[in-house]
Parts: sequence; C-alpha cells; structure tokens
Amino acid sequence: MSRKKFTVEQIIIHLREVEVMCSQGKTIGEAVRQIGVTEQTYYRWRKQYGGVSISDAKRLKELEKENVRLKKLVADLSLDNAILKDVNQGKF
Repeated sequence: MSRKKFTVEQIIIHLREVEVMCSQGKTIGEAVRQIGVTEQTYYRWRKQYGGVSISDAKRLKELEKENVRLKKLVADLSLDNAILKDVNQGKF
C-alpha cells in the first residue's frame, strides 16, 4: 500500500473530525477508520498536534524552516572560523 502524505492543516482537520465523531458516540476505532488512518497514526498525530490551531501549525512550520537555515549558517561560520584559526597558527 502506498503511504499518503498529509499536510499539517489536513492532520489538524482530521483530528477535529475524530473529536466530533467521538462526541456523537462513535468509538475512536470507527472514527479513525472513517478518516482513513490507523489508530496508531491517530494517536501519534494527537500527541504531536493535539491542541494546535492551524495558524499555530503554520507558524511552527515557518519557525522550523528558519531554524534549519540558521543552523546551516552557524555551521558554515564555525567552519570558516576554524579554518581561519588554523591558518593564523600556521597549520596548513
């Protein structure tokens, strides 16, 4: 079976759908089958995105991208700094 890739927004919408179905008297197993995922996936999503609004999720995604970019910059600058220290000490 091929694996579906859900966006963060879709995941949050599915989590809310399951909550609504459970409040209407369905079990979690029935509700997650209706949205097309396994219970394990549902619980993993709930752990990661439970209580998060869509706007918060978008902001979190932007912050993660910025964090990756900044980590790359720090790594590059640290490497440049180490090279300059070696050259300054005559180790080349």
